[in-house]
Amino acid sequence: MFKSVFDKVWAFDCEWVPDPAAGRTLYKLPAELPDRDVLAHMWQQAGASDDDPMPFLKTIVCRVVSIAAVTRQRRRDGSVQLHLLSLPRDVSDTAQTAEAHVIGTFLDAIGEHKPQLVGFNSINADLKILLQRAVVNGLSAAEFCRRPDKPWEGVDYFARGDAHVDIKDIVGGWGKATPSLHELAVLSGIPGKLDVDGNAVASLWLEGHLDRIVAYNECDALSTYLVWLRLAHLSGHFDQRSYAEEQNRVRILVESLITQGREHLQAYLTEWDRLAHL
Repeated sequence: MFKSVFDKVWAFDCEWVPDPAAGRTLYKLPAELPDRDVLAHMWQQAGASDDDPMPFLKTIVCRVVSIAAVTRQRRRDGSVQLHLLSLPRDVSDTAQTAEAHVIGTFLDAIGEHKPQLVGFNSINADLKILLQRAVVNGLSAAEFCRRPDKPWEGVDYFARGDAHVDIKDIVGGWGKATPSLHELAVLSGIPGKLDVDGNAVASLWLEGHLDRIVAYNECDALSTYLVWLRLAHLSGHFDQRSYAEEQNRVRILVESLITQGREHLQAYLTEWDRLAHL
């Protein structure tokens, strides 16, 4: 279990798809070959079958298309502010949807603010693909990568500790004893997967529905944050009253975002209410 809750906490989630540029380069495919055919070739090389037409690909050959994070900041006066960060902010802007921009913006923000990171399978998946694809894109993220000489002299995202809390690492067991985020969330009264799951992301991207991927990503970030709150309550960082207050802050955030135009979060709120009444 984690020992502390930082003044800044970012519960994040990344979405990625097979990278057509990587497929063309590794398999020497024609530049004019459509992305859909390139991805089909990549899956075939990874052992695609009728039962598993889109097998897991190494993260190095995948492209990060979206990052979402619920950010919590506790101020000196004790007040708490929540925000929902989404990258790209504008899915119609090609400069913002570029992978280098998505990853670089996120890593630079982490390096500047030094939050406590929270994820689900983030140590072995999300953080690894961010690092791998940062290298592929030739990015520099010096402040994010900076490591203190001694543990108490700064935040270190490359050492086991409270700077990066991986929920799966905490609650997981051997093999099938490890719950998915969906299972852990739903059984805790928190929305899991709604109308989209991870297997649909590549198809959505090929069809040009990046907006739906970002919406899905935001919901996963909210669920990751709510599950983290539950773990923080379990470990005594929030008593019953403060835990209820923290959950209510999330509800207020979601309701506010809906009024600002993020209508897809209404389905999240409706599911949260449904689970609460079970």
